Amino acid sequence: MFEKSKEKGSVWVTLKRSSLKSKLQKRKLSAAGESIEYRCLIRATDAKKTISTSVGAKDHQRFQASYATILKAHMTALKKRERKDRKKSTEADKKESTSSTTTKPKKL
Repeated sequence: MFEKSKEKGSVWVTLKRSSLKSKLQKRKLSAAGESIEYRCLIRATDAKKTISTSVGAKDHQRFQASYATILKAHMTALKKRERKDRKKSTEADKKESTSSTTTKPKKL
């Protein structure tokens, strides 16, 4: 999906906590005192095709590592942001604000 949208397009990925059980089943489990095992529901779409999967707590670390690798490999089109030095920009702002207040209008 990432490869198809590499030249043009976007991919949306959503992660959601889910127990994959209905509300009635959850109530029965909580009334019985049993713990509910939550999973992570992952959906990815590019507006034409949607894929989804469910990842358990045991496989979560492995999935996150694989997902991070894929993201790093396919984010080549992003441009690096130019950062300004905070000290330089604040000093320049101070100089501009003091120079505008200290200048007096000339008499004609």
